[in-house]
Amino acid sequence: MKKIKIQKNVYFDSVSLMLITRDVKTLDGVKDANICMGTDHNKELLDNIGLLTNECKSCSPNDLIIALDGTEEFINNAENVINESLTKKNTKSSKSSKYSSLKRAAEEFEKSNFVVISVPGEFAAAEAEIALKLNKHVMLFSDNVSIDEEVKLKTLAKENQLLMMGPDCGTAIINGKPLGFANKVSSGNIGITGASGTGIQEVSTIIDKLGLGISQAIGTGGRDLSKNVNGIMMELGIEALAGDNDTDVIILISKPPHPDVATKIIEKAKTINKPFVINFLGQSQTATDNLIFCSTLEETAITACRLAAKKEEFDAESVGMPEMLDTEFTSTQKYLRGLYTGGTLCDEAMLLSKGLIPEIYSNTPVKDCYELKDPFISEKNAFVDLGDDTFTRGKPHPMIEPDTRNQRIIQESKDPEVAVILLDFVLGYGAHKDPVGICIPFIQEAQKNNPNLCFIASVTGTGKDPQDLNKQTTMLVENSVILASCNAQAAILAASIIKEIN
Repeated sequence: MKKIKIQKNVYFDSVSLMLITRDVKTLDGVKDANICMGTDHNKELLDNIGLLTNECKSCSPNDLIIALDGTEEFINNAENVINESLTKKNTKSSKSSKYSSLKRAAEEFEKSNFVVISVPGEFAAAEAEIALKLNKHVMLFSDNVSIDEEVKLKTLAKENQLLMMGPDCGTAIINGKPLGFANKVSSGNIGITGASGTGIQEVSTIIDKLGLGISQAIGTGGRDLSKNVNGIMMELGIEALAGDNDTDVIILISKPPHPDVATKIIEKAKTINKPFVINFLGQSQTATDNLIFCSTLEETAITACRLAAKKEEFDAESVGMPEMLDTEFTSTQKYLRGLYTGGTLCDEAMLLSKGLIPEIYSNTPVKDCYELKDPFISEKNAFVDLGDDTFTRGKPHPMIEPDTRNQRIIQESKDPEVAVILLDFVLGYGAHKDPVGICIPFIQEAQKNNPNLCFIASVTGTGKDPQDLNKQTTMLVENSVILASCNAQAAILAASIIKEIN
């Protein structure tokens, strides 16, 4: 039984509708369902599951489509869930002041100097430009903004000495407030600016575990250190942290940057009278003057803490290599599969593993690794970034909705050549409320499929995060998952096991 319902000129954001769709799909009697806005992309998705009607085809992006397929009981229950969820969303929205434009809101809050923008990519650049012209700093969470638009926005920001974080800036901590995907960390004297969301999260949470804290964490968007963007925002971030009296040590983080841009940023850092700890993934340099270069995110955090605490040796007992559980592999088991929700964590794991194991494949390969022919099918030793656009098209990011990763765990467990599955779990604001808990049934099923399968995991988070770090880690240990203190140690251990058994 199929039922299509359309509500004209009723807008809800895509993440909310994706989460409602997820809840509806857990109901008994479901065949398929999609609650979405009437964009061309969403119509394509409806067509793929056989729920696109002529009425849907005529919908505009401002029309809500509720498409259900299942038993009569399912449809009745689904409509109740959808109505309740949308009512709550409307009620929550109605409690907030509504404005017809960003400019009108800025007039009302004239003393505010910071704007967070999360709208569809086709509108994002225009809204960010309005905010910058109103002399507001911007965090642009939206993606699907062209690189030309990004350069234009960041050039405008630089001319007015404003932060233009993004597009696709997923993480920031400004004056102690976590924004986007960020963790609740202690305040302190270490500042971060990074072209990497999960990189900032990994470093800031390790710093928190070591007893120190963050002054500011300024995200730049992942393309900032590309040749075209030329590090415009990281330069401004450095200047902001250099002038911040609460920042004594500055950390720079990036996925593999363009070499020329990396050189430019390093030269900029040399002009600042503060110590820098730099982790540009895939690049290694010798320490000079006020700059120290690190190869892992863990080392970055520990080094910054040593400098911030003004100690030659910093107590880092809370980090390190975990002990290996007794695991006997079969004669066919020889490969590692890394299934990642964090793109930078996936990159770091590949870079650390490629010196230990040969022929690494990925949907987002780093230097000297190979691209998967099909990102949905692993080959040999494979590291998969499940947050890449290939997997998130029409779906929430796996840090929000882990189902794509959970299903991939089952898929990998059925391959008799797989010996180790490596996982990351990222806590904090914006992330799933129980990322480990929702994954455990899939780990248990995988262990039944392959009793000799070894799971290794790390958890990026703090004891102050809403998911309860201790509860998350305890569930992993109780289910025979080897728990590493950080992503780097998890990756090194996993790759070392593969090297040993081969």
